[in-house]
Amino acid sequence: MASDEHWMSLAVTEAEKGIGLTSPNPPVGAIIVKNDTILGKGWHQMAGKPHAEREAIAMATEKHGKQGIQGATIYVTLEPCSTTGRTPACTDGIIEAGISHVCYGSKDPNPAHAGKADKILKEKGISVSRISDTQACDLLIRPFSKVQKTGLPWVILKSGMSLDGNITRPKGEGKWLTSEESRSYVQRLRHQSDAILTGGQTLRADDPALTIRDTSLPEKPQPWRMLVTQQCASNLPTNAQVFTDAYADRTLIQENGDLIASLNRLVNKGCNTVLVEAGGTLMASFLRAGLADEIAFFYAPLITGTPIPAIASLPHDIELMGQTYQRIGNDILLSALVVNDKKESHTE
Repeated sequence: MASDEHWMSLAVTEAEKGIGLTSPNPPVGAIIVKNDTILGKGWHQMAGKPHAEREAIAMATEKHGKQGIQGATIYVTLEPCSTTGRTPACTDGIIEAGISHVCYGSKDPNPAHAGKADKILKEKGISVSRISDTQACDLLIRPFSKVQKTGLPWVILKSGMSLDGNITRPKGEGKWLTSEESRSYVQRLRHQSDAILTGGQTLRADDPALTIRDTSLPEKPQPWRMLVTQQCASNLPTNAQVFTDAYADRTLIQENGDLIASLNRLVNKGCNTVLVEAGGTLMASFLRAGLADEIAFFYAPLITGTPIPAIASLPHDIELMGQTYQRIGNDILLSALVVNDKKESHTE
């Protein structure tokens, strides 16, 4: 018979389909198994739609009938919810389906749900276990967990730069530093994010659209666009794309360079993940304030000698961990987590 780890890995694969689509909820996947055979599977597709457990139960019921599910095991990447909100409690659905065993991965960081499913299910005679290695499940809900625990979103700093750390090319040498493949990868990063944040200087210099334009990606609302400026909103160019395109109603402005306020506003909009695409000064502000969780730096095979760094001056080194390196076209993508043990003020 296949192991619990095997079935949970399939549930993780289901959950990954929802990355970037489910906020303010986390991505979750579920697999229903009986006699070493998959009866149904499902994933949470967006907030307000059925959770993964109910999607899997619906598929299993359609294929095998209610009798066929009874006595089965459901594998879920996250502890089943036990309260009714926009959708019914998943514990109720599991009980009603006659499932006899629940195996889940991550504990729910939401205080309204944490630890309650075990008691509810066990009182109904359903056995409950938890997978021993929850790393893959925990990774799925990392942004959601941060919001639940701190009230702030998961922040990714994205930048494209030359090998000498600059973000511009000499005059007359073209606009782009990184490859077309890297720019396509950035579209995926935007798709996995709920908001894109930039600064007033970048808006004036580049007039970025900050949109998802890759039509091959699953459809979703355009990310919120947050502009953080040290000046008044009236000083921003009114003809910028973010103010004049079809998604202008999803553009927000934060004055006085207040990073915490900008992130709080995005959480209130339902954002779990924020992608920062900005110049070196704003990037450094996030690092100094201890507000960055992850970096995605694309290094182009160029030495430019230009005077605009990807990261402006810092008072101390910023330590990274969990580094990975990936070839993207002719570029190298460095992905890593930021170690936030030294923090300064939470304003730019």
